[in-house]
Amino acid sequence: MKRASQIRRAAEWNAADESDRVVLDADDRHRRRVVLTGERGTTFLLDLPQATALKDGDGLVLDDGAIVRVVGLPEPLLEVSAANALGFVRLAWHLGNRHTDAQFVGETIRIRRDHVLEEMVRQLGAHARPIEAPFDPEPGAQGHEHQHGS
Repeated sequence: MKRASQIRRAAEWNAADESDRVVLDADDRHRRRVVLTGERGTTFLLDLPQATALKDGDGLVLDDGAIVRVVGLPEPLLEVSAANALGFVRLAWHLGNRHTDAQFVGETIRIRRDHVLEEMVRQLGAHARPIEAPFDPEPGAQGHEHQHGS
């Protein structure tokens, strides 16, 4: 079985060189080791040294040099925005306080569609627009060691 142990970020390779593509949602793009099959039938083992968040447009380099493109599966999201900078900061704070996965796109925040969060956003005076798009949330602090003063 072919193996991919190297990632080329979207800006680091020419998309015209793709040999196949795998379409994955955000959760399925956070992996260390898994067998994947591309749309054109290429089956390979993703074998990374640690769990890594793959982004839409990244390339997985196979051991034979071929590159399989990672494509983010469109997911049901809310694109939220605020009327001003203070409203945006409040919105981000409330979403972060709920440990909500979030992606910052321009002056908006994308979150997974959730009716409770949508109502909260509206109560904060912000705007929520349902969209379908690939989701590339910010990496959280889960993998980082926290050191507290003694």
